[in-house]
Amino acid sequence: MDLITGTYDCKVDAKGRLMMPIAIKKQLSTVLQDGFVLRRSVFQQCLELYPMQEWQLLMQKMNKLNKFKKKNNDFIRRFTAGAKMVEVDANGRLLIPKDLTVFANISKNIVVASAINIVEIWDKALYEQAINDATVDFADLAEQVMGQDEDAYGVS
Repeated sequence: MDLITGTYDCKVDAKGRLMMPIAIKKQLSTVLQDGFVLRRSVFQQCLELYPMQEWQLLMQKMNKLNKFKKKNNDFIRRFTAGAKMVEVDANGRLLIPKDLTVFANISKNIVVASAINIVEIWDKALYEQAINDATVDFADLAEQVMGQDEDAYGVS
């Protein structure tokens, strides 16, 4: 699958349906029919939308964990907690299940943002807070994460 690009302001209707932005739908057009998995983010109070192919790759990796180690079982259980299979309907809408709406504090105004190979779904106020977090010096973070000497993007 290709990389996903873009950040879009959207609205959720009273039933919890999100009209997927046209640009995101176009980028996901080859995988729309396969469905998605929607889950809680590990690090942020947002949701992560995985195209089924990406979810299956991740699950294959997790399946290699030794399940006779308690920490591995605990991780798998917590990582998959609340995960739901979802589809974009014929009208281009995605229904966000109530428990995930509550987790992410999703109200009417939301942000749909690309995150390389998945899509994040945020309450707009929480997204703005995360992006503008004064405790994170983005220049310092960029240098730490991407400023390796191996090549221009820190990938060897």
